[in-house]
Amino acid sequence: MAPSLTRRQLLGLGGLALGGAALGRWQRAQAAPAAALAAGTVAGAGAGAGGLRLPDRGDRRLVLISDLNASYGSTSYIPEVGQGIALIPSLHPDLVVCAGDMVAGQKTSLSTAQLQAMWAGFDRQVLRPLRRAGLPFAPAMGNHDASSSRAGGGYVFERERQEASRYWRRQQADLGLSFVDASGFPFFYSVLQDEMFLLVLDASSAQIPADQLRWAERSLASAGAQGAQRRLVVGHLPLLGVAQGRDTAGNVLAQSQELRQLLERQRVEAYISGHQHAYYPGRLGQLDLIQLGALGSGPRKLLGQSAAPFQTLTVLDYDWSSGRRRDSTVNMRSKQLLDPAGLPQSLSDSRGRTQVRRSAVTRG
Repeated sequence: MAPSLTRRQLLGLGGLALGGAALGRWQRAQAAPAAALAAGTVAGAGAGAGGLRLPDRGDRRLVLISDLNASYGSTSYIPEVGQGIALIPSLHPDLVVCAGDMVAGQKTSLSTAQLQAMWAGFDRQVLRPLRRAGLPFAPAMGNHDASSSRAGGGYVFERERQEASRYWRRQQADLGLSFVDASGFPFFYSVLQDEMFLLVLDASSAQIPADQLRWAERSLASAGAQGAQRRLVVGHLPLLGVAQGRDTAGNVLAQSQELRQLLERQRVEAYISGHQHAYYPGRLGQLDLIQLGALGSGPRKLLGQSAAPFQTLTVLDYDWSSGRRRDSTVNMRSKQLLDPAGLPQSLSDSRGRTQVRRSAVTRG
């Protein structure tokens, strides 16, 4: 007999059902896992037999997602994306952050009409449901959204960057964000949201321009940033490789040491990234690395690991009185909370740089 659900679980499941209604195209795909979760029969580690146990909410809550896209040119998403978007409103976050790859570009043969159709699909299936729920949304550009790769004095994917800029400029006033500096939006910008300073970098390729790094240092050193409760930085590419097949030049930031030192100087709490398609809660020097798994297609195995990969969604809860942050990550295949103790205690990349696994609860 399945255990009875708590009031928090019932509220979470209610939010999941409402979100599923808003995403009608995924209802059929969601029906089986949602029914199993409600019956308490979904198996998996880290959450107990009663199904998904939502974490206790802190004074501030962020939901982090990344890498939603499917194959090149796709205007739709796999079921885990729909299930994740449906779940998010029931978590009642103060802010949803996406670390990039919201559409399926980075292919020069895609027509302007195809690029526009991809952003229309994202708008309909991801952004609109979250905004209808009243949730602020902060995007970072990924390599499949608006790659900053350059050749011959210009951007290789100039049309993709133009279409991404057009789409996000139209959405800017309706994202629920309190901008500090939107001069580079949507590629780089900063917001002060509920006592949290969030700076977004254009890390959609391995190279971040020197002038943008100088802008980031000035922004993070400002009175507004330093007076905030916490400082977070988001960029698509990570500082270090964590996934098999992605621990290579071009898949990590070329200026990783320079950026880490910059963030440490300005007392940034964490660098949030995607691209690797594998979740790992790391620590490098004085900086937390929140390396998000893919919510969409193509999850990858961690370096040196054989366990099957899976899609993820991550929640950060902040308690101002204690100064603590609690990280909770949902395995979107099993609908269970991930047990971080099951992850490797450390990861070393191909250049011998090692990050250690953080505790799920950290102090600022």
